[in-house]
Amino acid sequence: MTETLTFVIQTHTLIEILLFGFLAFAISMLITPLYTTVAYKYQWWKKVRTDSWSGGAATVYNKLHAAKHTRNIPNMAGLIFVIAISIVTLTGNLTRGETWLPLAGMLGAGVIGLIDDVMNIRGTAKIAGMRALVKFGLYSVVALLGGWWFWDKLDVTSIYIPGFEHVYLGAGIIALFWLVVVATANSVNITDGLDGLAGGLLTTSFASYAVICMVEGKYSLAAFCLTVVGALLSYTWFNIFPARFFMGDVGAFALGTALGIIAMQTNTIYVLPIIGAVYVIETGSVIINRLSKKFRNGKKVFLSSPLHHHFEALGWPETKVTMRFWILGQVAGVLGLIVFFIGRFG
Repeated sequence: MTETLTFVIQTHTLIEILLFGFLAFAISMLITPLYTTVAYKYQWWKKVRTDSWSGGAATVYNKLHAAKHTRNIPNMAGLIFVIAISIVTLTGNLTRGETWLPLAGMLGAGVIGLIDDVMNIRGTAKIAGMRALVKFGLYSVVALLGGWWFWDKLDVTSIYIPGFEHVYLGAGIIALFWLVVVATANSVNITDGLDGLAGGLLTTSFASYAVICMVEGKYSLAAFCLTVVGALLSYTWFNIFPARFFMGDVGAFALGTALGIIAMQTNTIYVLPIIGAVYVIETGSVIINRLSKKFRNGKKVFLSSPLHHHFEALGWPETKVTMRFWILGQVAGVLGLIVFFIGRFG
């Protein structure tokens, strides 16, 4: 009798969690026509990038995407899933210990990204958008405030590392929180460079963390992860090649921030670089190219960076690069789950 009751309760919880994902998908689908109408009416076109991530003119990138630059493609579509996730979470899944922090971090980073996107769309200066140092400072404030809440309100003072068990950091957890969140947000933003790429990868990342949250018994956080998955599936439906719109910084930084926070809340930062291996590799390619150009008289290791543009430059169609990176992200997600299970139960 007890086992039957436990099964019923677990099944009911799972149904609720899955329902949150479905609702987010449905709400995103409903919001999309409204966003599209407004975006085209007010011409929220994304400006062409003139500078490369690794420094200097983005000549290879602009050559590869010359045809795309002739189209007017709206930016800031991340508003769609940020709004959908917020509605679902605020109305049915808001818990102090689990979903307050990722929701607040997502919204805080999203607002900064939105300001940057608006400056990009409306700006006439040479720098289309917020200055990098200003943007970094503002995102750091969001991350530090989240870190303070994590330490002071949720009373987290240590991290779990397989082989070392729980490593006590005290207030130093705030600095680690800042590092993880800012690094993840920037890596996701760097990866958002091809039609459908970031949407597909983030769907896998949040689905993987939904499994981790379920195993840890953090059901509200698992529901939040699947809420993100549902909203992202709707967004990616319209963002696959040829993209109807782009998520912009409002989307990339919002979800990158939320992903980093969830890794901290589940005490699995050792798994994050595995699940997010594609983000790590993409960011690494930018760093390698920048250092190479600086110390090797302008010579580059990759034809263009981030890495997805390198493969485009080698002749791969954009859709092939995107789908193969999706597969890599899915393999990385499974590998991350394997490492998680070994670290916790092996």
